[in-house]
Amino acid sequence: MEMKLTRCKISKKDQSDLLRFFVAEVTARTAANLTGLPRPTVTLFYHKIRTIVAWNLERDACEVFAGEVELDESYFGGARKGKRGRGAADKVIVFGILKRGGKVYTHIVRNTKTETLLPVISKKIMPDSIIYTDCWTAYNTLDVSLWHHHRINHSTHFAEQKFNHINGIENFWSQAKRHLRKYNGVPKKNFDLYIKECEFRFNYGTPKQQLKTLRKWCYY
Repeated sequence: MEMKLTRCKISKKDQSDLLRFFVAEVTARTAANLTGLPRPTVTLFYHKIRTIVAWNLERDACEVFAGEVELDESYFGGARKGKRGRGAADKVIVFGILKRGGKVYTHIVRNTKTETLLPVISKKIMPDSIIYTDCWTAYNTLDVSLWHHHRINHSTHFAEQKFNHINGIENFWSQAKRHLRKYNGVPKKNFDLYIKECEFRFNYGTPKQQLKTLRKWCYY
């Protein structure tokens, strides 16, 4: 059964305005001020949109990537004292797979160990594909696997040759963190919806294209 915006008590005009505001990255607080709607009402509407986005992206997650693919993980969460980077405490870990010239796929993981990442890789990437990663030890198994594995050593440089880089997935992380920063923190219980929102924005082209897709997902 598809997820739609059903039984919504907001007028069609306000729904249309809120969809536009959502695509334009207008916060719920500002959207409420512009429409005159109560902030909790707008917050709930935005939550429903993110839920629909996440549902549709997961429905289409069976798409398998082939060709040139970039892998990387990123840590999300507020600034904290102590260890940083891989292994940082109380962070949300997101594993990303980017098909060059195509879409990105994100998956929240509990850690960055081989036994955690490899099942995601195996399910999402076709054998004989070319995989680019950094030098994290969890990727060692890819050297003797079904794929052609290339590494880039970030401790010395970000691209060894014209095609040996992971700039695409790094660009996605940068966009996602820039988008999420405006919320001054996202609750962990809803973080999956917010990272899928970032995935949607990256994958579905211009704001005009995103709005068209959202209308289809929400109403038709």
